[in-house]
Amino acid sequence: MIPVTLLCALLLPLVISAKPVVVQESPVKLPLARRLNITSVHNLLRHDVARAKFLRAKAEAKLRGASNFNARAIINEQVDNQAVTYIASIGVGSPATTYELLVDTGSSNTWVGATAAYVRTTASASTGNSVSVTYGSGSFSGSEFTDTVTIAPGLVITGQSIGVASTSTGFEGTDGIIGIGPVDLTLGTLSPATNTLIPTVTDNAFARGIISSNSIGISFEPTTTDEILNGEITWGGTDSAKFSGPLSFAPLTNTEPASEFWGISQSIRYSTGTTILTANSGIVDTGTTLLLLASDAFARYRTATGAVLDNTTGLLRITAAQFANLKSLFFTINGVTFEFTANAQLWPRSLNTAIGGRANNIYLIVGNLGTPSGEGFDFVNGFAFLERFYSVFDTANRRVGFATTPFTTATTN
Repeated sequence: MIPVTLLCALLLPLVISAKPVVVQESPVKLPLARRLNITSVHNLLRHDVARAKFLRAKAEAKLRGASNFNARAIINEQVDNQAVTYIASIGVGSPATTYELLVDTGSSNTWVGATAAYVRTTASASTGNSVSVTYGSGSFSGSEFTDTVTIAPGLVITGQSIGVASTSTGFEGTDGIIGIGPVDLTLGTLSPATNTLIPTVTDNAFARGIISSNSIGISFEPTTTDEILNGEITWGGTDSAKFSGPLSFAPLTNTEPASEFWGISQSIRYSTGTTILTANSGIVDTGTTLLLLASDAFARYRTATGAVLDNTTGLLRITAAQFANLKSLFFTINGVTFEFTANAQLWPRSLNTAIGGRANNIYLIVGNLGTPSGEGFDFVNGFAFLERFYSVFDTANRRVGFATTPFTTATTN
């Protein structure tokens, strides 16, 4: 663990360009499995909106210097476990016990013990700190340990801080989280070391020379089944086999509160001339399933598509005739435009009944954040977006990158 002041002194500013950038190829790759939680997927939109509200409120509390944060004062709606998750098999201890952990760019603590119990080995050491993190639809509290974390055969991190849950809610069916968000998100999660940051697994792997770049590349693929091995994290670089177009980067935004996360600025238009969202800040988040837009942008999208609100699922619904005329969305990010096709805007129709919908209906994956644009948290690009593009989260250069993939224009849904 390192003090905040020392960490800030070590971060050197670098120039960010919208032009394609060559990023080092990495040999360390970790497969990911997509899992649909059919016990809570009926809360798909509610879960995503609750998470977004929580992330924003927590960031705003931190920015105004609040010493404590009452999640219940903001999130007053009961939401079950996360509906759609990406799971990585991570080893902890020596010899290692394998845990199934959620991959989350919206948080930065790594912890275990939600389902499978933590197994101490000779590599395990208690720090004497307690640790507690609250999420939009769950929480955990317990003790901090340092231990050996095995991500892949070539990526073994000794002395990594992990949380060991004594209590947790909202994570049934998984064992915890591997947090790969900005390290500042760990501030205040320890006690009594409340002013201490906890380096993420990526931070430590880079600091110890295990990976040559403090960045990760993530590949997801759209799918129509409830559980499938269809993703990959590349540590310390990229996997060029996973993307087909050039990588283009955008600097992390300085606009609060999106600046507390993997926040960027983007504009969105529908078809050739309908503005959905002017250039504003929001976040890229693997813990969110849908594409969430500020309420006024959502209203413009709904009008442009002619969609109606489906009371059963909470999602927008269109007819077959409207789908035949559905146009692409175009995301402009730091001067580069990415096309989000009509098919990409659909919830997978083979999974309609899993969300309580009708098998033959056509649902859209664009949801309402419930707050107006211009407040520094105007969108959340979740899995629905990330499954169509390769993404790079570059801590060292404070930027997020995107590239097209063979699945950008797929008609999977």
